[in-house]
Amino acid sequence: MSGIDGTALAVLVVLFLLVTVMGFMATRWRRPTSMESLDEWGLGGRSFGTWITWFLLGGDLYTAYTFVAVPAAMFGAGAVSGFFAVPYTIVLYPIIFVFMARLWSVSHRHGYVTTADFVRGRFGSRGLSLAVAVTGFLATMPYIALQLVGIQAVLEVIGLGGGSNIIAKDLPLFIAFALLAAYTYSSGLRAPAVIAFVKDTLIYLVIIVAIVYLPSKVGGWDAVFSAAEQKMAKPNPVDGKPTGAFIPGAQAQWAYATLGLGSALALFMYPHSITASLSASSRNTIRRNASILPAYSFVLGLLALLGWVAIAAGTKPIGLDGKPNAQLVIPQLFEDSFPSWFAGVAFAAIAIGALVPAAIMSIAAANTFTRNIYKEWLKPDATPQQEAKVSKLVSLVVKAFALVFVLALDKQNAINFQLLGGIWILQTFPAVVLGLYTRWLHRWALTAGWAVGMVYGTWQAWSVANPRAGINHFGGSLDTIPVIGQMGYIAMTAFVINLLVAVVGTVVLRVAKAPDGDDETIRGDYFADAGDPRVEKVLQPLHQEAPNP
Repeated sequence: MSGIDGTALAVLVVLFLLVTVMGFMATRWRRPTSMESLDEWGLGGRSFGTWITWFLLGGDLYTAYTFVAVPAAMFGAGAVSGFFAVPYTIVLYPIIFVFMARLWSVSHRHGYVTTADFVRGRFGSRGLSLAVAVTGFLATMPYIALQLVGIQAVLEVIGLGGGSNIIAKDLPLFIAFALLAAYTYSSGLRAPAVIAFVKDTLIYLVIIVAIVYLPSKVGGWDAVFSAAEQKMAKPNPVDGKPTGAFIPGAQAQWAYATLGLGSALALFMYPHSITASLSASSRNTIRRNASILPAYSFVLGLLALLGWVAIAAGTKPIGLDGKPNAQLVIPQLFEDSFPSWFAGVAFAAIAIGALVPAAIMSIAAANTFTRNIYKEWLKPDATPQQEAKVSKLVSLVVKAFALVFVLALDKQNAINFQLLGGIWILQTFPAVVLGLYTRWLHRWALTAGWAVGMVYGTWQAWSVANPRAGINHFGGSLDTIPVIGQMGYIAMTAFVINLLVAVVGTVVLRVAKAPDGDDETIRGDYFADAGDPRVEKVLQPLHQEAPNP
């Protein structure tokens, strides 16, 4: 126990307990007559204004793993692996400004809770809806697990997590997620919405202090960039190639560009991003958030540069097992450079930064299962109360699975599956986003395109090896782009193939006069706003006690 930083641990525990109390008290915040519906438990009553939505989306999208992984990628491999995250978030917000307001309106009008709900209503296809739902559910699971990786990194640097006794070793993690499960179960989406205020405040504070103070300790930014450039140029002992890229060369430009664009297109296809967006009180709230969320991109850019600050500082991210672990670089940098009390604040920012997205992700995954698998396929006559109960239980199961996944398997598996999830989730883009504007694409062609994209993307990802990490399969998300012959993001290649199959298939099916499904939406639905009288007819039963079946 002598290796434990007691002061940092004490600060972490106090702040963690603070947000836990806030999580339980959130059930009283804007409490409706009943929480027994997905609208209230899973979407916060669709009542969050601009600032609450901003903090919620920021807490949802900029996760603990972002805090740990982006600078770790910069530290280990340079700009191609790490800094692409900055331009992709900049490209992302104009995209959601264009389409997310339409999705909000049609979802608000018809009471849709998930993208699969919308696809079911738009194309009249249970099969396509199921494909979108299963893809979203599977892609979210490793994302939740990765939040644990962020907490584990903090605990390791503090000095917890060593030893052979698995109960003592992982007890802090069990306690953290037991508390998370408890207040998420009782408060639903209101809990992460409240906690996000604390999480984002801490992260802004820590990053601004770090970016102002730390470079001065290592000789300024000139020394930081010089140290990073020297490290990236050194040959790696495994393959003799440069360790990384300080500035992406011509051979890496396709990889950088497709990673950025593909990630931008994919991020708001994840169920947790949609859940946070649909909780907004109006379509203009969505547009205002698309305008101000780039403030997080600025912070992300500063955070990424801390990976290079760690190089200049000579940070040695060594785990309690004695092995190098780049995921520890930022917690270790803070531990080495700051007083223990401020290091504790920084560790709390990372740990709380795991709780907010983990809560939203588990709620989103549970809503997806409940609406698009349980209600659609298992119990079509489920009442709003039954939906809420099932979703609460599934959210517990999802968190438990994520905990077991991380504790039972190597952390690299969680990272690999998260990369695979990014490839998968992009394949739902044609059905969801293009469906907001046109029904020309046939439901069967969209399903075929999705299937081909999923198979191609999974196969290509399985074929990628990473000799430096000793991984033979799922070693990365870049591979050769057919025809072009350049290295690029597998998800984008699969996406283009997906679109080609959908378009060609639609032409064939239109010529064959294959039957379309029923479209339950009308043009005006895509412009509906808060207060639309038609909304009340759809949503009102969700706020009342349902009659006995």
